[in-house]
Amino acid sequence: MGSQWDGKGVNFAVFSAHAQALELCLFDARGEHETARLALPGHTGDVWHGYLPDAAPGLVYGLRSHGPWRPDEGHRFNPAKLLLDPCAREIVGRFDWAAAHFGADRQHPKQIDERDNGAQALKARVVHLPLDGFDWGDDRAPTVPLAETVLYELHVKGFSRLNPAVPEALRGTYAGLGHAASIDHLRGLGVNAVSLLPVHHALDEERLVQMGLSNYWGYNSIGFFSPDPRLAQQHPHQHQHLHQHATGAALRNEFRAMVKALHAAGIEVILDVVFNHSAEGDAAGPSISFKGLDNASYYRLPPGAPQDYENDTGCGNMLDLRHPRVLQLVMDSLRHWVTEMHVDGYRFDLATVLGRGDAGFDRRAAFFAAVAQDPLLARVKMIAEPWDLGPGGYQVGGFPNGWAEWNDKFRDDVRAFWLRHPCTRGAFAQRLCGSSDVYQARCRTPAESVNYVISHDGFTLRDLLSYEARRNDANGEENRDGTSNNLSYNCGVEGPSADPAVSVLRARLQRALIATNLLAQGTPMLCAGDELGHTQDGNNNPYCQDNATTWIDWSDADADLIAFTQRVLALRRAARPFGPHWYSGLTDPLGLHDLAWLNGDGTALQGQAWLDPSTRLLGVLIGEPGRARAPLLLIVNADPEDRTFLLPAGVWEVLLDTTHAHGLGAWHGQGEVALAVPAASLLLLAAAGADVRP
Repeated sequence: MGSQWDGKGVNFAVFSAHAQALELCLFDARGEHETARLALPGHTGDVWHGYLPDAAPGLVYGLRSHGPWRPDEGHRFNPAKLLLDPCAREIVGRFDWAAAHFGADRQHPKQIDERDNGAQALKARVVHLPLDGFDWGDDRAPTVPLAETVLYELHVKGFSRLNPAVPEALRGTYAGLGHAASIDHLRGLGVNAVSLLPVHHALDEERLVQMGLSNYWGYNSIGFFSPDPRLAQQHPHQHQHLHQHATGAALRNEFRAMVKALHAAGIEVILDVVFNHSAEGDAAGPSISFKGLDNASYYRLPPGAPQDYENDTGCGNMLDLRHPRVLQLVMDSLRHWVTEMHVDGYRFDLATVLGRGDAGFDRRAAFFAAVAQDPLLARVKMIAEPWDLGPGGYQVGGFPNGWAEWNDKFRDDVRAFWLRHPCTRGAFAQRLCGSSDVYQARCRTPAESVNYVISHDGFTLRDLLSYEARRNDANGEENRDGTSNNLSYNCGVEGPSADPAVSVLRARLQRALIATNLLAQGTPMLCAGDELGHTQDGNNNPYCQDNATTWIDWSDADADLIAFTQRVLALRRAARPFGPHWYSGLTDPLGLHDLAWLNGDGTALQGQAWLDPSTRLLGVLIGEPGRARAPLLLIVNADPEDRTFLLPAGVWEVLLDTTHAHGLGAWHGQGEVALAVPAASLLLLAAAGADVRP
């Protein structure tokens, strides 16, 4: 599909099941003047195709689709609108929200708009990827097992835009992320996979453009095969044409060089991808590509109301992966980024949409089956955001075996337990142990729970402990956007505070939350900047803030918190307090428990005590299933007061103490004594003989 050069000419193949004719429109190199208009003569099944002899890479083209203008039947064909090839490997031009881009007359939506938009429309450029000339050398995928993966979610621009250790020309770009200063920070922390917010070619919504804002996060894709040029070097002001960016080959090679550099450091690259909707919006939106080529096939239209769009995404439309050609588009894109860009996996935005059949979500849907049987994609990581806005859309735990899932149950219960919201020790223990209540009964592995306290969507860690109310006025929506259910705790003062007691409590809780996240069973995910105290000044939905609100301020980095995070991750690697397998709580042939839960007085935590709201002090004695090794002891005190904990018999040493700025432990001694456990703290201890120091 798309355009393919064979050395002698170019073949064009475009899907449309309902078009009556498709035309190929050729343009000059800048994409401003149409030079020829040719009918695609072949029509095999639902694919229109034609071969253009002597055509070569560099050719700029668009499409025009002829068919009925019957929105009441789901058809929005309008040959006056030049359309972008859905399989474009390189995109030329800049979308400017001119009225001519809309298939319907904006003043009279039932009427067709006959103005030609060819000069301004987005176009594709024919490319032959081997001609890019990139040398992968000995690049190899790190192939980190899921159970050993530590994810680090970041925005390509925001991560390095203000980092003085990165050369100024590279800051905020793919090259900036691939720079040694960026990689040194990632390696120093101990993460081995970066999860990049969307890098597909995306558009800013009209509403944001009118307010002088942009879709910074990038969850508004229009091109599934091309890197977003705004994240490349030497990009111009947004009102200039994209053909003034670096050439397409330079753009792709900059991305590849970033991947290669990360791989050389043992770090995988995971892409956040948006296949649940497109940037064309609802019935009032523009006709850029899919809508004009075959609206009734690409999108899910409500039965009985095909003039509208099903909208379980909240973004105006839903791509219809029930259709084999739409599924093919998604699969081709996924394979493209693995083969041509060497990425190591995907995080799927609103992934429930991808598994929606005629009767709702189905974990055996065609998309999941296609991924499972694909010999290339079956070996890369697949991570779901397991919900959408539609009926039955919340599917945490419901995805196929082998898929990892963002686990918001972990986020909510861990926040609630530490930050004085309703939560029991039982709920916290489940989250600490891989959310076994969600995954174990479904024959899933603990690693399939992606544990996080903070993601890009919501408060930063510092803000979680500084604000109880969102401050999103800068987004232009009168502070109505973003969630109000933050489960945050401002430690007694809303916003910044010079009170030493408030600062101490906030710092202590930051460390406790980081330690819980990184030591719990499952696959941990950190959000970029949390390890150095990044703040968004209380904005919990900065999707449109391409500025210092979201750019990590390296000049104000909390060096102690960085050192603490490094120590916790080193302990995770060395001690593996919770292994990759489920625990039973039973004894082995040697009479040792693989997991034993304790009250503060040393007695077994059982029965109604799990639900007792009067205390948040507990301990867990962690063995190793099937092996008689010296155990670890994790003690958690989320109470607002200091407590004591009766240590089991033996000789113990503190490996991690979250009351210390760097997490260093200073206590060792005999068990069967009452150990002081400060308020809002977590301790990790090892028994004598345990070789678990980092």
